[in-house]
Parts: sequence; structure tokens; C-alpha cells
Amino acid sequence: MIKTRCCIVGGGPAGMVLGLLLARVGIDVAVLEKHGDFLRDFRGDTIHPSTLDLMHELGMLDEFLRVPHEQVFRIGAQIGDDFWPMADFTHLPTICKYIALMPQWDFLDFISEKARAYPGFHLHMNTNATELITEGDRVVGVRAETKQGAEEFRADLVIGADGRHSTVRARSELELEESSVPMDVLWMKISRKESDGEQTLGHLIPRHVLIMINRKTYWQCAFLIPKGQFEETKKRGLPEFRATLVKLALFLRDRVEELKSWDQIRLLTVTVDRLKCWHRPGLLCIGDSAHAMSPVGGVGINLAIQDAVAAANILSEALRGGDVIPESLLEKVQRRRMFPTRATQRMQIFAHEHVIRPVLHSDRPVSAPFMLRLFKAIPLLQRIPARIVGLGFRPEHIHTRG
Repeated sequence: MIKTRCCIVGGGPAGMVLGLLLARVGIDVAVLEKHGDFLRDFRGDTIHPSTLDLMHELGMLDEFLRVPHEQVFRIGAQIGDDFWPMADFTHLPTICKYIALMPQWDFLDFISEKARAYPGFHLHMNTNATELITEGDRVVGVRAETKQGAEEFRADLVIGADGRHSTVRARSELELEESSVPMDVLWMKISRKESDGEQTLGHLIPRHVLIMINRKTYWQCAFLIPKGQFEETKKRGLPEFRATLVKLALFLRDRVEELKSWDQIRLLTVTVDRLKCWHRPGLLCIGDSAHAMSPVGGVGINLAIQDAVAAANILSEALRGGDVIPESLLEKVQRRRMFPTRATQRMQIFAHEHVIRPVLHSDRPVSAPFMLRLFKAIPLLQRIPARIVGLGFRPEHIHTRG
């Protein structure tokens, strides 16, 4: 049995950042990650300006920016032959006025390296949490499977940060609210040439949407399909699928043959949900465990990291003491983060219903929505979506002192 003050289940952005922030102020914390490394394809790679500000607040920004990354100052959508600008990050009131595209494993490796400098930080890889340990109605730890066998982690507070398929959430008996979404996403890699350009683009034609993320040597591509239609897409065959990609991005015509098998294409089942209550005695969920986000806007990572900062700000003083963590503090974290969660999900659902669903379910030529036309006519307005995407509805700042 391993005892710790706080046990964080999940070594993603929310769990690792929270682990770093708690260990930095002298709290003993164990982070459980079920995999042996952070190398997972098709994870979100967007490091938002608000997160870069957090790196600055921690005194780590210069070193962090030495990790290879791409800088995106503006984003927009290619609709037919026309490019429509959407967000301009260059006017944000932040240290870095851009989104950094960095493989998530590099981000997590960086955070874990910094966290290990603190004696209270303990990262347990290959440790798969399977059950909550309870005494009465209070959560007092988790059971996990490790390479050495079953292990118990006893903790005064358990944090569920294990993503949209959260074991902690499933075992917690907390009630979940789900929203309807019109799409799923197919992820794939296609090689990139310098002549392709630098901009990360959304490409739209009738019934199809393609998002392309620049990974320097290749494009990480997200192909949107109607909800539950992956098997139907496969039945139509890989040649038709490749031809559709070329219609969306003509410059890929000499490379789509790289997709030789459906095994190279991964399905992401899109969900938008949130817990009605994020906590019970001894347990708090944050990030995707508390609220799964759509890929729209690439804001899920940003929201999860801000959850972690808010949790550290609110809980650190109590965790430094020896008393039981009152549930009122866990409720305070939820109250702090519920507004930006709801507002972000409403924004995503609006985009689903007014942009994505009409495109995926109609053969009519795609025209730019009114808002995109407005952004192009009045460039100053591009600062509004830039602020929502780059900062979020309630950006957090680090109040704890290491």
C-alpha cells in the first residue's frame, strides 16, 4: 500500500500540471498513468496563449519554447476557392500572441521533468487505476494494476483526470449530462511538403470537412464524418476516401496513396458531456473527466489545464495541512470552472448545429457563414474568437508560491 496526500489518476495535461503545481508547494502527490510513456498519436497538440502565460508565471517559458514547436498566429477556413480568416491572435494581451503546436508527448515530458525536481512528486507509469476505495461515502484511495501486480494508493484526496473515458468518473456514481453531436472524426497522417504552406486550415466542401495540423514533416488530418458513419465510410472503399481528400485539399493529390489501409486511420468518437456534480467526499474530477469537449476550436486541453490551475489555487492550502479536505472546497473548484465549461460547450454546440451539421448533411455548395463574412469585412472582429480560443472564458493564473 502506498500513502499520499493527493492521488491524481491520469497523466494527461490536467493531471500533470496539477501534480507539478501541488508538488511545487510541498504537497506529496502521486500521479498514476496507465501507459508506459506519453507517446500517443492523434492527441491534441495545441498549447494556447493562456497556457504559455502559465509557463511564464512558473519561470519556465524560455526553456519551454526551446522544445520544437510551430507557431500559429492566425487561423481560418478554406471554403471552395476562398480563404476566410477567423481568428487573429496577434493582439491578445498575453506574453505569446500565438498558439504553439507541439506534440502532446513533448509537452507532458517537459512538465514531468520539471515536476520530478520536487521531492513530493511521484509519477507511477504503467499504473492503471481500476477501482475507487471507499470508507462509508468517502473516497480514500484507488486500486490499480501495475507491472508488479495489484497496488493500493491511499490518499486524502483523489483527483480524476483520466480523460473522456474516465475510470474514476465511471466508478464515482456521479451523474452525467450528455449533448447530441453530429459528427465523429477520422484521424490520419499524410506527409507534408514545404510548398504546402504553414497555415493550419479547415477545408469545407459539401458533405465533407477536413482539418489539417502542421507537424512539420507531416499533416495530422482530421476528417469529419456524420455521427456513427465510420463503417459506411469504409464500405465505400479507400479509393473513394482518398479521392475525397484530394477534393478537399488538392495539393495532397500526390500523397493520398500513402493511406494504404484503414488501419492507418483512427476513429475518434466525439462526445460533449459534463458531470452535474464534479465531486463527492474525497474525490474531485477535472478536465475531460468532468467535461468531455468537442474538437471544435481545439480548446479541450486549454480548459483542462485551467481546471488544474484553479484546483491548485483553491486546494493547496488545505492539502498542506493535515486535516480532511472539506467537500465545500471541491464544490468551490466546480463553481469556479463551471461557467467557462458551459460557455465553451455552448459555443461548440452552436458550431456543430450551424456550421458542421449543415455541411455534413447537404449537397448544396458550401458558402461562408455570416460570421466569417463579417470577420473578413471587419478584421478587428477576428480578435473576438481569438480571445475565446486563445484565453478561454475565464483564464486562470497561478496564485500558489513555490
